[in-house]
Amino acid sequence: MLSLDSFSPGQRVRVTQQVPRQTGTHTISVEGTVQRFGQATTGSWFAHSKGNKLWLDRLELKKDDGELVVVNLDQFSRVEILN
Repeated sequence: MLSLDSFSPGQRVRVTQQVPRQTGTHTISVEGTVQRFGQATTGSWFAHSKGNKLWLDRLELKKDDGELVVVNLDQFSRVEILN
């Protein structure tokens, strides 16, 4: 499990995620500079955890073109620090 001090603003990272599918695995990568990292809730009514919400690790990145990307990290995510 990742801790809140796993990443710090300004670090350059590459996040690679895999989505298992019936016809194989779909892989996608995104690179950028960490803006923030933390946990946030979803509106999941079936989670039955703290506050009846599902808590997700979220990493906010700023890509080279300025686009902000929020990545939900899960067991299929790999984060590489590029600095």
